[in-house]
Amino acid sequence: MDQNKLGTYLKEMYSNAPEGYQVANIHLFGIKYADDILKNKYKVIDIVRASGLKKSYATEVSKGIKLSKYVVIKD
Repeated sequence: MDQNKLGTYLKEMYSNAPEGYQVANIHLFGIKYADDILKNKYKVIDIVRASGLKKSYATEVSKGIKLSKYVVIKD
């Protein structure tokens, strides 16, 4: 998956989050797509730029990537 597609998914997860859960969904994005991001050595800031969200959200995506080692997503 390329960075632009990941940016689209990030924007969708942010936009579709319930009120007050936008940042949590950014963390969830990092958890969910950590393998793709790490495997392809993508820069988080480039994904955030592709999403059109604030650059400061790169930190939140990075937190999600770090958490991915420790959590399992519930369906």
